[in-house]
Amino acid sequence: MNKILVIDDDIAICELIKINLELAGYTCHYETNPIKGFAILAQEDFDLLILDVMMGEVDGYSVALKIRQQTSELKNLPIIMLTALGELQDKIKGFSTGVDDYLTKPFEIEELKARVLALLNRAGKTPASMRTKELLTIGEIVLLPDTYSVEFAGKKVKFTPIEYEIINTLVQNNSQMVSSKDLLKDIWGYSEDESIDTIRVHIRHIRCKIAKVTEKDYIKTIYGGGYKLNPNGEN
Repeated sequence: MNKILVIDDDIAICELIKINLELAGYTCHYETNPIKGFAILAQEDFDLLILDVMMGEVDGYSVALKIRQQTSELKNLPIIMLTALGELQDKIKGFSTGVDDYLTKPFEIEELKARVLALLNRAGKTPASMRTKELLTIGEIVLLPDTYSVEFAGKKVKFTPIEYEIINTLVQNNSQMVSSKDLLKDIWGYSEDESIDTIRVHIRHIRCKIAKVTEKDYIKTIYGGGYKLNPNGEN
């Protein structure tokens, strides 16, 4: 049974999420104090974190960043950021701290449950890239699933689990275009027009990380369509 922690200073929201997730078969705990919430994460094993942003002196961005800076397995904990801040710049800030998904308040509980299930299926104990035999090398690109890393012409880049799965999906499509909606469906398990920004932000972060080791362009944007892999980084 998957174990989920909610950190949100609104106890009514915590109770709402806890009741509904437990009815769906999960074990759910919550903490309204972000400092205590992080302490709980450091002491117990959880499969997923639902994290609010605005929580007084310590915000959710700081908590997410601290989680991603850990040297333990905690750094790979899937995180859904749940917040009233829904502007693109807020999403960019959230994703830059390493969160995996972003849901704005007010939200439908069924959508939250769908995203929880999709993220657990994708980032659970067996990521998609490890469950089946898949292509691991194409052109100058080599996937290293054990560490969520990718080599580009011999230069290794470490990615978040979500970023890695985006690259993996592009690799498995063997240089064919993958639409933004298909990426949302394959990786997050949902498809909504307003969520297309989620893909754009992650692609931007992936490109920034690649740019630190090479000037080659390994991911091509097909305007009005989606993205495709450029295995040799050709112009």
